[in-house]
Amino acid sequence: MPAAPGTRWTPTASVKAAAQADAQRTAPTPTTVRQLTLADIVDLALKNSPATRFSWSQARAAADEYGSSEGRYYPSLSAGIAATRTRTIATPGRPAGERTQYGPSLSLAYTVLDFGGRMGSVDVARQTAIAADLSHNSSVDNTILDAETAAFTYLSTRAQRDAQKVALELATAALDAASERHRVGLATIADVLQAQTARAEAQLQLQTLEGLLQVTRGGLAVAMGLPANTPFEVPEVPATDSVHFIAQSIDTLIGMAVRNRPDLAAVRAQAAAAASQIRVARSAYLPALALSAVGANNASTVSTFAGRTYTLNFGVQVPVFSGFSNHYDVAAASNEYQAALARSEVTKQQVIQQVFTAYYTLRTSTDRVHTAHDLLASATQSEVVARGRYREGVGSIVDLLVAQNALANARAQDVDARWQWRTALAELAHDVGVLNSRGDTTFDPLTPAPDVRPDR
Repeated sequence: MPAAPGTRWTPTASVKAAAQADAQRTAPTPTTVRQLTLADIVDLALKNSPATRFSWSQARAAADEYGSSEGRYYPSLSAGIAATRTRTIATPGRPAGERTQYGPSLSLAYTVLDFGGRMGSVDVARQTAIAADLSHNSSVDNTILDAETAAFTYLSTRAQRDAQKVALELATAALDAASERHRVGLATIADVLQAQTARAEAQLQLQTLEGLLQVTRGGLAVAMGLPANTPFEVPEVPATDSVHFIAQSIDTLIGMAVRNRPDLAAVRAQAAAAASQIRVARSAYLPALALSAVGANNASTVSTFAGRTYTLNFGVQVPVFSGFSNHYDVAAASNEYQAALARSEVTKQQVIQQVFTAYYTLRTSTDRVHTAHDLLASATQSEVVARGRYREGVGSIVDLLVAQNALANARAQDVDARWQWRTALAELAHDVGVLNSRGDTTFDPLTPAPDVRPDR
């Protein structure tokens, strides 16, 4: 323990050794560098994600509980062996005595009919397993979206870094031109200083983007379930092959989401489980038919007590009074069912809102891509004209720097708009429930959502 409040505790040798071993496992080697496509990124995220492992384990446990609940349909059979030592007191006509009995026995118990309680319990377990499976699907979808979003953020930052390199080259060329014109007496020192300032600003922005690129690279590695310092490469890919808007209407997409979203289906299954729980609670008011049998083969030190025995019981169990527990159990189950229905409705409204928001975000992103393209074309032409005018001596350095700054901003906005479009498309696909593990997106209403539930 620390010697004083203001001093540090010195780790023991075992703690240091564990930290060193963990560091060696975490430290990557150059041989681990890989070329990763978007499909590779998603695949690694799904393999390494603790969220999907957690939801998968929960789904497996719920499936096993469902399998266990089905055992109520079958009789229970148990075997045993026992030895009994008995001493009897004397009675008129029979002296006191002792005897020992021993031997195997076999017991059977079976509920013949309980008027819905057993079936309701099994259905509760079945619906709970379905809800866990669907929750796992939702975790998979969220993991895919997180991985794609991190990939698009990294690729967007890298593209902006590359665009800023071009901007720095233009600023350097403008500085060279201003310095040459000043050398031959065609420009003042103010032109050179303004060009130097513009170049320094371009270099500062490039350095900022270089740092941000490493941050987004680490974020992408973590999204894949890898240490942030893992080396990897993502090949150059276009922001999009062709920016287009989806053909389906917002109403069609909302309908697809209501059918496909696993989180909405999961709360529906939870509501169905709550409805079955009402049947279980109500069955406590009703009688049950039960069958039990016990067979034994006893040996005894007294021959008259040796031999085979059996007991067979078939009867009706009628609940009479349980301290009003049944009444409150039914009321609690009914209220839980109403709460589950309300939760299902709330989730449905949230899904509709998410699709509505994602739809118009994509629509805005589509418009921004086209506008950013036109802005880039206009800014490029303006910079060419300003550079030519300055070279010919009819334009000022201020005009050239303003045009170059506008061109740099236009390039950044063009890159950002295209990658934001890809992100918005992935978000909409996720919200509709059609985002798959390959990174592809389909909005075909006839194509069902992929089923990635674990086998029971």
